[in-house]
Order: sequence, then structure tokens, then C-alpha cells
Amino acid sequence: MEMMERDVMDKLEDMSSVYDFDPITGNIPATKVEITVSCRNLLDKDTFSKSDPLCVLYTQGVETKQWREFGRTEVIDNTLNPDFVRKYILDYFFEEKQNLRFDLYDVDSKSPDLSKHDFLGQMFCTLGEIVGSPASRLEKPLGGITGKKCGTIILSAEELSNCRDSATMQFCANKLDKKDFFGKSDPFMVFYRSNEDGTFTICHKTEVVKNTLNPVWQPFTIPVRALCNGDYDRTIKVEVYDWDRDGSHDFIGDFTTSYRELARGQSQFNVYEVINTKKKMKKKKYVHSGTVTLLSFSVESEFTFLDYIKGGTQINFTVAIDFTASNGNPSQSTSLHYMNPYQLNAYAMALKAVGEIIQDYDSDKMFPALGFGAKLPPDGRVSHEFPLNGNMENPYCNGIEGILEAYHQSLKTVQLYGPTNFAPVVNHVARYAAAVQDGSQYFVLLIITDGVISDMAQTKEAIVNGAKLPMSIIIVGVGQAEFDAMVELDGDDIRISSRGKLAERDIVQFVPFRDYMDRTGNHVLSMARLAKDVLAEIPDQFISYMKSRGIKPNPAPPPYTPPGLTHHHTQI
Repeated sequence: MEMMERDVMDKLEDMSSVYDFDPITGNIPATKVEITVSCRNLLDKDTFSKSDPLCVLYTQGVETKQWREFGRTEVIDNTLNPDFVRKYILDYFFEEKQNLRFDLYDVDSKSPDLSKHDFLGQMFCTLGEIVGSPASRLEKPLGGITGKKCGTIILSAEELSNCRDSATMQFCANKLDKKDFFGKSDPFMVFYRSNEDGTFTICHKTEVVKNTLNPVWQPFTIPVRALCNGDYDRTIKVEVYDWDRDGSHDFIGDFTTSYRELARGQSQFNVYEVINTKKKMKKKKYVHSGTVTLLSFSVESEFTFLDYIKGGTQINFTVAIDFTASNGNPSQSTSLHYMNPYQLNAYAMALKAVGEIIQDYDSDKMFPALGFGAKLPPDGRVSHEFPLNGNMENPYCNGIEGILEAYHQSLKTVQLYGPTNFAPVVNHVARYAAAVQDGSQYFVLLIITDGVISDMAQTKEAIVNGAKLPMSIIIVGVGQAEFDAMVELDGDDIRISSRGKLAERDIVQFVPFRDYMDRTGNHVLSMARLAKDVLAEIPDQFISYMKSRGIKPNPAPPPYTPPGLTHHHTQI
């Protein structure tokens, strides 16, 4: 009886964390980037010698938009051309707009209070801008002091290497505790990485091996950053369970290890006793609940999204906007295309949110912008790929502002009509993508639509063909329609197919705009979340194309070493 009771009580406690989870979206930083700072021709604030510069980096909170000090470099005495040694290490997320501000000071005393020192100028940029610059090196003028030239700042970004490793390992267990009345246990293991604050985040679950106390699990591969966030000595906790059909898995016991220990490979150090603390407390003679042995361990470096960007791959951004009549008459406030003089409509907001991030990776900032489903002047023919700027030969708009302007202009000249055909704009971008398959360019098409699609079969065919090409498609659905067709195109649950051919990669990401409308009317935050969710899959889709084609990144141009003297360093 006591055993039955214990099982029921423990089941309730052990059920908490083993449920479905996605190991990658546990908000692990995409990667860590190291920023090196140099300046040239700073202002000279010292009477008898040159300035003694210090650089302070501020980052901006997504929600509050407040600037927070992130860190300071060392102070370098007597120079207007400092090359700072102390670096900034930032978590880099492709899908977020990470605003940065660099302030320079001439340090006059030992005081940590910046107001006691002379301000030498500042520069604003995004982390994406640094990373997306040629060779990931950005040079910009310092500003902030009216009427004075403050010199320039040079920022270089370098990805930290332990972020790109993937570890492959295999485990077996011996003599695990028997948990089932009939037959042996059905064991599986759950891996957790520890966080800075002492909590644990699930990062891998093995398969279940049925009816054995001596399971051998399949080898599995996991990004090192998912296992330990790049800290080799951080605790990794492993729990062993007996699987039960009803989901109330029995806890067998756990053990802890670290990446550094696992990396020793198969050895006497990598045999772990599985301990069940509750049993240990109850039973004097308790030894352990079995052992787990590491059978093999290997690690390999993966190319990352940043390797390709640094090697010069450009991301080309095209936008396609739905001009069908189901959007409603643009002159009425109920229309999704309503031209409100005081506020951007949903189309403009979605375009701006996604575009502002992608534009950092496109060197010329010229974007083709298309419309579909409208009747065009002068003769009223219906078009499913017309240039918003009215120029068939050159549909390019200058920057996100240029697209918004062309969008507003075309609303005044075309007549909303129908049907809603996606295939023409998908094929339009596919034609460009098909022309450059050497890895030098990757195409992202943003379709903004009210979601009522008329050419589902043709669009599926276009997507299956597009999956072979260097392209991704983002669909933002605006308005209140049912977006079932869009969810199907997204293909996250069921991979999309056409005429029996399965898409070779998932290239579509769909989000409904209405899920991001903040009750409080705080659009800044809701748009940041929208951009984050639609862009999060792009780096992986990009890598899956490059990998499938065996394309390696070009070596980055050699790092730039600015001319200048070596300096004497003091700490502040």
C-alpha cells in the first residue's frame, strides 16, 4: 500500500515539467556578438595634453524604450584616436531591433559619475546595422555637440565561437528502478540547462525505450548554447522517468553534469548514479536507482547565419500588398486600407515593423514593392503584380519610407478589385531568386493580406517550387477573417505539397496581425513582438537552404585595423 501511495503522490509532483516543449524557442540568444570600438579625430578637451577617452554603451529596453547603461571600455590616456581593448559582448537576435547608443567622454578624474567628465559626442545605431555592414564593420560620425565635428566611431562585430557548436551524444542506462507492476519500466531522459538565477530550462527529451531497465537511447544532436548557453561549467540536470501512457510519468531519479564533463567522452567520469532523493531519505540501505553511462560524445561547428552575412550574402526584401475589394473602401474608416491622417493602418504598421529590421541587411536599401488584386488606370485591367510606384521597369522604392509613400499614392490611383491571387507575386520573387543560387543573395517576400485567397492550388505549387530557391515568404494577415488557408500555407504542422510533391523546406511563416494589437494601444511593443515572431524563423530557413546546396560562407574580408598608436591604458 505504501508503495502505491508514494507513486500517486510523486506522480503529481513529477508531472510538472515533462510536457511538450520546443527546445529551441526557449528564448536562447541566437548568438553572442563581441563589439570592438575605435574612434578617430575625437574632440580635444584637455588644455595641456590630449583627451583621455572612455566609451559607454547603452542598450534600449524593448518595452520601456529607456536607455540603460550596458558597460564601459577602459580609459586610454592622451589620445584622440583610441582603439579600446575592452569589448562589449551582446546577445544578438536577428528578429529584434536592438537599439544601441555609444557615448564618449574625456575622463578627468577617478569618479565613476559621468556628469563629472567632458562629453565628447555620441552615435546611435542598431546591432543589425553593425552586423549587416560590409565585413560587419560600421563607421559613423559622432554627433551630439552642436556646431562641432566630433570625429568618427568604428565598430566591428565578431560572433563568439562557442555559440555555433553542436554536440552529438549517446547514453545508455543500467539497472534502473522498476516502476511498472506489469513488465519493466519504459525509461526516457529529460535534460535541463541551468539559468543565471538558479532555475532550470528544459532543453532536450530523449525518446522512450519500451520495457527495459537497461535502455540504450539513440544518439542526439543539440546546439551547445541550448545545453549550457556557452558556459561549459554550468550545471546540466538530467532527470530519468518511466513513461506512462496517461502522461503521469514516474520519476526514477536524476543526476547533474556539465558540458565540460560530458566533453571528456566515454570514461569512468561519465558514469552517473541516478539518485531519487525521496527514496534516499526513506530507505537507510538506498544506494541508487541505477546508472547512466555516456557512450559517445562529439562536437562539430555549424556555419551560422552571421557567417554568411559577414561573408557578404545580401538579403533582398520585397513587399506585396493586397489591394482586393474585401479590404473595404479606403476612404471609409472601417477599411483595412483606411488613410487615417493620424495613425498608420494595419498594412503600414506591419510593413514598417518587419521592414525596419530587414533593411539593415540590404546594402542599397532599394526595395521592390508590388500590389495585387486591383484594377489599374487608364484601362481598368486587373493586375496581380503591379509596382506600387507605377513604374513597371523599376518597381524599386527607396527605403521603408519610400514603400509607404508609394503605397499611399497607389491607394489614390487604383481601384480595389479581386480575386486574391498570391501565386503571381510568389513567382515574381522566385524568378529573381532562381537567377542567383550561389549563396550571394537570399530573398524575403512579405505578403500583407486580408487572407481570403482565391488561387490556393497555384500558390501551393509556387511555394513548393520556391522551396528549392534561396527565398522565404512571410505572410501577415490583417483584419478579422478566418485565416485557415494561411495557416495551411505556413506548413508548420503539415508540410505543404502540390501535385504529390512535398516542399523540400518550410519557407512560409504566417502571423495574424490582430494577435499583436495591444489592448492599451501601445503599438511600439506590439509591433516589436510581431516583427520578432515573423522573422524568428528566417535564419534557420536561410541556413537550411545553404546547407542543402552545400554552400559555405565566403571568408569575411580581413578585419580592419585602423592606423594609430598603441596606447597606455588606465582603468576607471
